[in-house]
Amino acid sequence: MKSIILAGGEGTRLWPLSRKNLPKQFVSIGSEKTFLEQTLDRLLKISNPNDIFIITQESYSFLTKEIISTYSIAEKNIILEPDGRNTAPAILLTMKFLLEVLKVKPDEVLFFTPSDHIIQPVEEFFKVIRETASFAKESIVVFGITPDRPETGYGYIETSKQKEKDIFEVKRFVEKPSLDKAREYITMGNFLWNSGMFMFSIEVMMENFKNYSPSLYDACTKMSYKEVISNYSSFEKISIDYAIMEKTTNLVCRKCNFTWSDVGSWESVYEISKKDENQNSISNNTTIIDSKRNLVVSPCKKLISLVDVEDLVVVDTDDALLVCNRNKTQRVKELVEKLKEQNKTEALEHRTVYRPWGSYTVLEEGERYKIKRIVVKTKASLSLQRHLHRSEHWVVIKGTALVEVDGKKIYLHENESTFIPKSSPHRLSNPGKIPLVIIEVQNGEYIGEDDIERLDDIYGRVSSKSH
Repeated sequence: MKSIILAGGEGTRLWPLSRKNLPKQFVSIGSEKTFLEQTLDRLLKISNPNDIFIITQESYSFLTKEIISTYSIAEKNIILEPDGRNTAPAILLTMKFLLEVLKVKPDEVLFFTPSDHIIQPVEEFFKVIRETASFAKESIVVFGITPDRPETGYGYIETSKQKEKDIFEVKRFVEKPSLDKAREYITMGNFLWNSGMFMFSIEVMMENFKNYSPSLYDACTKMSYKEVISNYSSFEKISIDYAIMEKTTNLVCRKCNFTWSDVGSWESVYEISKKDENQNSISNNTTIIDSKRNLVVSPCKKLISLVDVEDLVVVDTDDALLVCNRNKTQRVKELVEKLKEQNKTEALEHRTVYRPWGSYTVLEEGERYKIKRIVVKTKASLSLQRHLHRSEHWVVIKGTALVEVDGKKIYLHENESTFIPKSSPHRLSNPGKIPLVIIEVQNGEYIGEDDIERLDDIYGRVSSKSH
């Protein structure tokens, strides 16, 4: 069996902690480990490291590589989508990779799981996966979670005839219901939460694509893997539920009794968080008076105080603050769309932005200037680049910098600086054994991140814009 982690989502419902350029699978909430790391820890209990694969967008490749570098998982086990096209194309791309590149047999069983779930106890999860694998040889298996409350943020699976212990036929899938409907489903007893996890053999799923999504099937079978990658952005953007699950008759549901959350909203974060005697879940640097059932999340050192409020979500980051009713957290996605329409950079990225070579943090920005703190990893290097509208002044705070300007190379040490004129080709590298930290002061008539022309880049990003 191969275990595949779906890690290409953008996680907008957990804004402002999760953003497009650093989505929730790469952040941690209530744990020292990111959601992706927790998923890897779980799967390593049931799969050999060589049998674990991660499919994600190309823009998240360096974040994924950094995480798996602490595990025994090879970089070749990362499958990169050129563009986010939802789960159906992602699953098809994975199967194509396994069949053509790794020469896996068509009867191989695959277990797909999202990268951002919380599951307890993990022993029960292991038991369920082991017991279910045999059914996946003949049918698609979806995993339904026994609900413990009427939840409007999850999709549901209505089950019918029981085939074997905890294995049921699927009558239908139901979209996120109203509260009244969710209560009705709990009362009926044959509705389960749709976990988004599924298991099947490659040949079974390929047959279903052939029958119910022939355009995607033809694209996969009539093209080589490289051609699929080249044409991927033209594929239909559709979920596996819509493309296959809601149409196929070759489907069963495994009922699961472990505790599960897809951490898909701040309300779901509240549900899984530890709470005080007044049902508040708060960050360390929070003081409250006469307040109940609130969620406060803050990675910052800023003091947060609540007085006589109830059922609020307060999420504070360096550059954005969210305050909303706990019962309306599903509307955060709607808020992010509005921020995008307003061209707010906070909708997409944090003040600290991660790159393959390290990261930069915007410390201050105003008319005609921007100040950054840049951290370059050991033996890493930024692209050879130039700017038409700004000059830059670099001051080394820590480590040793190798600076190339107009073809000339110099070494800079702590408290030494250099000046980069407009239009001068330049590159910053870290030749040392510790991270390089510099302060960069930009000055010019335009200081946008798209004023970068890459001339050479070790990460293959010459055609793109930004560091």
